This record gives sequence, C-alpha cells and structure tokens, in this order.
Amino acid sequence: MKNQIYEFAPFRLDLGERRLLRAGKEIGLQPRLFKLLAVLIEHRGRALGNDELMALAYERVVGDNNIVVNISQLRKKLGDGVIETIEGRGYRFAVEVKVIDPALAPDEAEEPPPAGGALPVNSRYYVERETDEEFYRALRRGDSLVLIKGARQVGKTSLLARGLQRARQSGAAVVLTDLQNPSKAPFASSEKLLLEWGEMIAEQLGLKTGPHDGWSGLRSAGINFQRYLRHEVLEKISKPLVWGLDEIDRLFEYDYAGEIFGLFRSWHNARALEPAGPWKRLTLAIGYATEAHLFITDLNQSPFNVGLRLALADFTPEQIADLNGRYGAPLMGDEELARMFALLGGQPYLAQRVFYEMSERHGAWEAIEAAADLDEGVFGDHLRRLLASLSSNPQLCAAVRSVLEGRPQMAVLDFYHLRSAGVLAGDSVEDARFRCQLYARYLAKHL
Repeated sequence: MKNQIYEFAPFRLDLGERRLLRAGKEIGLQPRLFKLLAVLIEHRGRALGNDELMALAYERVVGDNNIVVNISQLRKKLGDGVIETIEGRGYRFAVEVKVIDPALAPDEAEEPPPAGGALPVNSRYYVERETDEEFYRALRRGDSLVLIKGARQVGKTSLLARGLQRARQSGAAVVLTDLQNPSKAPFASSEKLLLEWGEMIAEQLGLKTGPHDGWSGLRSAGINFQRYLRHEVLEKISKPLVWGLDEIDRLFEYDYAGEIFGLFRSWHNARALEPAGPWKRLTLAIGYATEAHLFITDLNQSPFNVGLRLALADFTPEQIADLNGRYGAPLMGDEELARMFALLGGQPYLAQRVFYEMSERHGAWEAIEAAADLDEGVFGDHLRRLLASLSSNPQLCAAVRSVLEGRPQMAVLDFYHLRSAGVLAGDSVEDARFRCQLYARYLAKHL
C-alpha cells in the first residue's frame, strides 16, 4: 500500500498512518475495511466486481457475502452516495478525491499559530484560494514567469512556499531568494546583488562552482550572471529549476532595477529565440505588491507584462467560515461570522488574529469587537504601525482623508502605494475604498 493521502470531503484517508479522519477526528476502521476503502479510492471512477475486489483487497479468499457486508459497513461510516452499486458490475467510489502530497498534508497536531508571518507548508490553518491551484498548475507546466501580486499580509509568502515545496516533490531543483533581508549591503550595486544571488543559488543547490570563479570585469554584471546561470547552473543540474523571488518590490527603489528585470524578460524571450537552449527549464516565481509599471519605464524590458499574472485576494466569507472551523469554531453561528466579516473584510492577518485570540486566549467576540479600534484592543499594535507609516507622509495622509470624506482625491501613484500597502482597495482612484471597516474607523479617529 503506497504512502499516500486522499481527501474526499469531509474525510481524509492517510495510507501511511492507516487513519481515516472526518473533519480532523479519527474514525475507527477495522483493517479489512481500511484496505477495502483504499482499493476503492485507488480505483475510483470505475466499477470493481466482487472477484476483483477480493483479489485487490484481501490476501485470502472471502465469500461474496463478506464483500457485501464490508461495503455495507463502509457506507455506514461514510454516508450515502460515496460508494455506488453498479448493477451487474460491482461497486464504484463515486465522489471527487483530492490526492495530497504527504509533505503538504495538514498537521492535525499543530497548535494554532499567532497571526503574522508565513505559515508552514503543512499548516492545517492554511486556507486555499482559487489562485493557489492556478499557481501549482503553472509550476507543473514549467511556465517561464509566474507573478503573484497581492497587498501586504495577504498570504503571498505562504503560497510561494507551498508552490516551491510541490516543485521539490515533483523532482525540480528549487531555490528561494527572500528580499525582505534587512541588510542593505548586497543592494549597493547590481554587481554586488547578482554575485550574492549567484552564491545563494550555488549554496542551495550544492554546486561546487560559484559566480566569482568566472566573473570578468570586461563584461557587465548582467552578462556575467547570465553566463553563470546558464553554464554552471542550468547546464549542470539537467532538470527543471524553479527560482522563487519574494518581495521583489524592494528592487524598485534602486536605479539598476531595470537591468535586473531586463534579465528576467530576456530569459523569458530566450525560450522562443533559442528553443534548444536551457532556458525552457527555468521558472521564475515572483511575489510582489507594488504596481510594477510605475517604476519600469521601458515596458519592453519588463517581466511584469508577460507570463502568468495571478492576483491573490482577501478571503471570501466562505473561506472565513472555513478558517473558523479549523480553529474549532470560536465564532458561534452565521451572525457572528457576518459581523466579523463586516468589520475586517477578508483581511487574512486580521482574521487569523481574531481566531487565535479567541481559541488560545479565550477572548470573547463581543469584547474584541467593542475594542477593535482602540489602541489597547486586540488590533492595537497593528493599527498603530499602520498609522505611523501614514503619518510620515503628509501626501498619503491627505489621500486617506479624502477617502474618509467620501470624495477620493489623490495622485494615481499615491493610490497604488496605499493599495499595495493594504490600506485601500479598488481598481482606480475613483473607486478607492478602505480595505476593511476597521481601518476606516481607526484612521477617522486619528487623521
């Protein structure tokens, strides 16, 4: 029996652990029933006759009546409609099944994490969105550029981590560059940065040759790095390489950003211009929040207008309800869920903060709601940081005041800055609105 995990709502069958769970709670199954269920799932979608079921599920011969009895007992555990009887042909597992990578299977013993930061790849508190599957498909296809855009604290890093883990499990080589590193030394010039990246790639892939070995002062930094990536990385590892770059926005403040992004675009173009070359095995997965077109003047050198662009949105009410269930349903009933969504929208960080406070610190929703926009409330530290970041920029403060007054007036650049920072939502200045009601209430009191 393979070490595999199958999900079919609301059940999860873990072959390695030999466990059947329903909404996280273990359902006891006798060994013969467990093996029979595993066989039905592994051959889902087609009818299995009694003889075939006996051959696949049991080491010794059992009678037809035993198969009938075992199927009946399974149906009592799973409910109606899961195992169908096909007249004259046998039995068929009839519901949709999702195959889960064991490395990504939810950790049922995981303690609720405090809000903030990326979630582990196997966190049971990670809620998938439609964008997730699009991202995974792009990595499986080996797309050249996959762009994940979303406001701050929307979950880009957690999604990127899960995608990279899936790529590893599929046999790809994977490297990750996190531009949130506070050190400014590598950003002093494009040469320093590309050398740093090259060393990072060599270390993560276990390569013996680093970029310094063939770096020449007669060539530009970009050409040096491109030669290294081609000859010492792609041509040496001979398998797909997925390179994740998180928080790429940090490059926008540097004059040489166009040089770096031009390299990304050239590797994308090389797939068509050099079909026999190694570039078809390189995928760049890039996470960012800021509107790239505001900072890249030559759109022909931009990687942000080619490839697959994915927008990671806040949670829907249904996803908030799902997350509530994973925390043990601290919010009671549809009314409290609706009140929470009205206050916080689908902001993932704020939602996780509520559920953590309620499930681990036993806070009551009424108390959290009443003190939501107070500095001493659950969200006080988050709101103070938000206010501090705005107060240092009078122009952004004026833009926020215009939205508070119901007459949004601001420069387009200011609107995009506020949207990427997660303060505002909307598609244009005219459509500008606060990301959630909590922000509007707090900023109205202080601005």
